[in-house]
Amino acid sequence: TIRMLDPKITARRPLDLLLWGLTSLSGAPAPGRHSDCLDLLADLGFRVNPTRRCATLEDIDAYYREWQEKRDTLPFEADGCVVKVDELPLQVQAGATSRAPRWAVAYKFPPRQATTTVRDIEINVTRSGALTPVAILEPVDIGGATISRCTLHNEDELERKDVRIGDRVLVERGGDVIPKIVKVILEARPPGTETFRMPRVCPVCGAAAPRPEGEVYARCVNASCPARLKESIRHFAQREAMNIEGLGEALVQKLVDHALVKDIADIYGLDTSTLAGLERMGKKSADNLIREIEKSKSTPFERVIHALGIRFVGERTAELLAEAFTDIDALMRASREELERVFEVGPKVADAIRQFFDQEQNRALIARLGAAGVNMQTAGRPAVTAEGPFTGKSVVVTGTIEGLSRDEIRTILRRQGARVVESVSKKTDIVLCGQDAGSKLLKARALGVRVMEAEEFLALAADSK
Repeated sequence: TIRMLDPKITARRPLDLLLWGLTSLSGAPAPGRHSDCLDLLADLGFRVNPTRRCATLEDIDAYYREWQEKRDTLPFEADGCVVKVDELPLQVQAGATSRAPRWAVAYKFPPRQATTTVRDIEINVTRSGALTPVAILEPVDIGGATISRCTLHNEDELERKDVRIGDRVLVERGGDVIPKIVKVILEARPPGTETFRMPRVCPVCGAAAPRPEGEVYARCVNASCPARLKESIRHFAQREAMNIEGLGEALVQKLVDHALVKDIADIYGLDTSTLAGLERMGKKSADNLIREIEKSKSTPFERVIHALGIRFVGERTAELLAEAFTDIDALMRASREELERVFEVGPKVADAIRQFFDQEQNRALIARLGAAGVNMQTAGRPAVTAEGPFTGKSVVVTGTIEGLSRDEIRTILRRQGARVVESVSKKTDIVLCGQDAGSKLLKARALGVRVMEAEEFLALAADSK
């Protein structure tokens, strides 16, 4: 709703906000319990969900069952209850994994289910060439959403469930969001149905699609496959990558179908007159898109790496690579051993990166992107000084330091050889603590991580100049 291009549509969708936590508080004593935080927020006029402090497992179960019965009365979709430790110091002591807090657990409601018929099984081709079977269903309503498609994931999963065209199937929305086929209703299977066999040629371009040993997907070997190209362009243009607003699915389809874009570098050769000639485009829309494409040339290097679509390289890995290598040339030259020395990059990811850059067509593509003016280096990357107090250390920054922005602090740390990370864990070496430090400071103390005050940081940084 927030990203709608037409503000009239946004105005017709009155947004609301419910709060379920408080991360920090200035100018008043900090609450000691999570329930106190919610009470404070309610007193300040914010909307919060109804909660209950439970003393026993039986109390928790009763509350869960109560809302399981009343879930349809809520003005929003809910797929369960979250059970939390109320005492905030105990939350800090419990800590968190990289994916979730240890002091909270989701207690899910049973997913809503319905039965329907499999009309067909289609094969989708991803940007990496993976062939994915998708069940086309007789449309069925589950929890207010009409379900007509459902992924079957891969060949092994398809064989395990033995889903066939014409089958009656039990469908649910996993987490009340993602539809999935739970099982085939075998007693309702029509006579004469046949086991579905995955193709060994790409259904889009006709190229070979072998299944590599040890993998669950057959893969189209044609790098120029139109289906792969469309997915690659969509990935390249998405918000987390080059953020080219206006380059949506329908337009991508037209660009590929009209052979105006044969790879992602061709995006930077488009012009207003060519785009304006497309159906339902117009000069104003074409001008806007050309401005977006031009703006994308200054995208930060880490997002450019992510946009390339290297297998296993998501946003986080792209950030680490951009931090470790000065520009695209350094990254392209990096050996497997050098790549594996980058934090969180293992052999599998290093192999995928090396395989990507070893392909001549990818090197040519990157050369064309660079020639078009796309940023191919880390802007303002600080030169690392000689060995210092932060060399090789994992550092988390919390709070503010007078006279320095957060980016300036990070630059100083990186110049001293530090690896700046966002979350505190047992592997963190130092938590740099400024004024108004938040929960990261509490977690550092609970885990026994070294806490460095701003004065010590500034002195060490000055001594190392």
